[in-house]
Amino acid sequence: MNSESPIVFVVDDDHRVQEALSSLVSSVGLQVAIFGSAAEFLESERPDVPACLVLDLQLPDTSGLELQQQLSAGGTPPIVFISGHGDIPTSVRAIKAGAIEFLAKPFDDQELLRAIHAAIDQDRIARQKRSELAELQKHYSLLTPREREVLPFVVAGFANKQTGADLGTSEITIGVHRGQIMRKMAAKSLAELVRMADKLGIAKTAGPA
Repeated sequence: MNSESPIVFVVDDDHRVQEALSSLVSSVGLQVAIFGSAAEFLESERPDVPACLVLDLQLPDTSGLELQQQLSAGGTPPIVFISGHGDIPTSVRAIKAGAIEFLAKPFDDQELLRAIHAAIDQDRIARQKRSELAELQKHYSLLTPREREVLPFVVAGFANKQTGADLGTSEITIGVHRGQIMRKMAAKSLAELVRMADKLGIAKTAGPA
């Protein structure tokens, strides 16, 4: 398998469906991995690339909805449900739990491909956001406890003098901390540092009156 290109996981116990989906997905240049049960999928090693999970509702062991629930805690790829026995309440439940689409068999090939591409695009964006957050957390971990105290004041727009007064230290010392924060966070501007703090969920100290 190409280690970089997206992959489509198919979990369906019908061999005819497996062959048809494998051929369809491969025809548009995507990698495909076929599984006959939820257990097979859960036990597999999955490449770290953008992905989509095409999941049958009715499986011989764990149902598609049960597998969706099990995967919800982790970084599972977006799910496209397929089923020959689906009903409206079930499809609504699947969509509310985060599925991209719920298609009844027999479905239109192009409709499935559109859903697969939408799922892969969504996963690519989610993976990028997770990567960016991990990088920010790595930079944040370099800050000293005191610099972490100063950061909320900086992003709230406090002047060094006021921050120093609130934290019981000198304006000059706060200036040094501020410079270290900018350097360690690799922020090119205050606006960029503010965006970083927002992504990290760092609450701003109430701004100056």
